[in-house]
Amino acid sequence: MSNPDLANVWTIVLGCTAAAAAGLVGAFALMKRTILAGDVMSHITIPGLGLAVIWKINPLVGGGLTLLVGILLIWKLGSATELSTEAGIGVMFATAVALGALLMHSSEELVNALFGGFASVSVGSFAFGMAASLLVAIALWRLRHRLILSLFSTELATASGVNVQTTNLWFLLLFGLAILSSLQFLGGLLVGALIIVPASTARQLTHSLGAFLAASALLAVAAMASGFFLAARYGIELGPTVIISAAAMFALSLLPIRR
Repeated sequence: MSNPDLANVWTIVLGCTAAAAAGLVGAFALMKRTILAGDVMSHITIPGLGLAVIWKINPLVGGGLTLLVGILLIWKLGSATELSTEAGIGVMFATAVALGALLMHSSEELVNALFGGFASVSVGSFAFGMAASLLVAIALWRLRHRLILSLFSTELATASGVNVQTTNLWFLLLFGLAILSSLQFLGGLLVGALIIVPASTARQLTHSLGAFLAASALLAVAAMASGFFLAARYGIELGPTVIISAAAMFALSLLPIRR
């Protein structure tokens, strides 16, 4: 399994920018109590990665297509049936993993899809990743009031003129963009952890919304940056190293601090 070019400063810039987007999405997901959706939704990319290998196309294209289909199905299940969003995500998760396992023709392809390192960062991948990460940050900022209002009361949000179903769809799409931005570094299995762990750590350390959002983004960037450093220094795989770094920060956040 190959790593991205760790000596390339633009690769590091892209990775850290994508991590910041993942941290912001994770903060809102934690507030919406859908934080585990990040882990499950990332698995929806696995069949697309398998198809990308078969068709010899950019893995981001394959992963993005199946993720988009999965997001729309999850949203439709949640809005048109009595199933919860979590139930819809669970169905898509099981289906995606099974399809991904069937489409992979070798253990190396499967490992790359699950843990990252499936491609070097090209100019196109860099441009897409940067644009997607910036779009996530800008869109979350613009949607923040509607998202927060819908967190506390869907009835109040509706009475205030907020279309809750449309807002939920936008959030799922931004969720998907954040996953795609980090997919090439972490793979379908680990990318969701970059959404879950830094946000959970930030929640332990902060007591206001602004501080929570900032800390979640910064902790995700710190995990990605330390992952790049440690992977380059010791010749280990990038994806698992990033998540271990994030998990170490979470463990430290649980330590009692004397005041």
